[in-house]
Amino acid sequence: MRRKFFAALVAGFMLLAFGITSFAKPIVIKFSHVVAVDTPKGMAANYFAKLVKERTHGKVIVKVYPNAMLYGDRAAVEALQMNAIQMACPATAKFTGWLPELQLFDLPFLFKNSKHLHKVMDGPVGQKILQLFRRKGMVGLAYWDNGFKVLSNNKHPIVLPKDCKGLKFRIMSSRVLEAQFKALGASPQVLPFSEVYSALEQGVVDGCENPWSNLYTKKFYEVAPYTTETYHGYLGYVLITNAKFWDSLSPKLRKIIKGCVKDATEYERKLAAELTKKQRALVLKDPKVKDVVLTPEQREQWKKVLVKIYPQFYKSIGKDLIDEAIKEGQGL
Repeated sequence: MRRKFFAALVAGFMLLAFGITSFAKPIVIKFSHVVAVDTPKGMAANYFAKLVKERTHGKVIVKVYPNAMLYGDRAAVEALQMNAIQMACPATAKFTGWLPELQLFDLPFLFKNSKHLHKVMDGPVGQKILQLFRRKGMVGLAYWDNGFKVLSNNKHPIVLPKDCKGLKFRIMSSRVLEAQFKALGASPQVLPFSEVYSALEQGVVDGCENPWSNLYTKKFYEVAPYTTETYHGYLGYVLITNAKFWDSLSPKLRKIIKGCVKDATEYERKLAAELTKKQRALVLKDPKVKDVVLTPEQREQWKKVLVKIYPQFYKSIGKDLIDEAIKEGQGL
């Protein structure tokens, strides 16, 4: 009798434990971003969500909200700090008021190519900057690519720096980007990304700077058909999470999610490189688009004008970080 009672009691506990485990709610990560689903960031966010669900066996679910469905970039950072969302991937320029060291990635002509860029990001300089997010209640997880920027405008072809004089260019809120366009004799105008198309269409601004993926997915070339392949600056993103949320996860889950971040980052960077080529070709198919490809000599003229702004940011970024980033490109 005792054996039967004991067996029934054990079975009851097992069923109870199974029930609790089975009906435990998954941890939900709300991931907000502002770009289209078919951009490198949009596709990588969905890939990351897929990896997390698979590798945690559904214990963690990432819900992705693209196209600024929840928040614009700046509002997303504030929402993340309050844990209203748990992940975001804003452009590095969006953080420059909070973490001025991130202005490093806005400096024009700092990086020779993608190899140089990734060497800086994944090396001591980039990792040192990621650690600074703790100051603001966030955790920096990784850097994601969009690409190097081209200029587009709706007034006339731009070949040399002087051709920018008097034009109004939309910029993200960034002191570096502001200084960059002032050095070109242009007028920088801060506008949300979601308003760029209408601003170009209505004449609020004359031009903008974007990687090819943004030009294509947001159709900016329709309202700014003069493109110039300056590749003067880089537009990338930083993947962040709320520090309290991150610390609340078990070490095992953090390790799994870090692995998902690593793989999603590799996927995103590869995708960004592939899409840049494809989307450039798609933009240039439009007969209204008039594209300027700079000669090495012309590009050198742009570089001479724009690197002059570096000393303005020695204090806020840190001259040591700038010098170290330049040094990483030696021999590449």
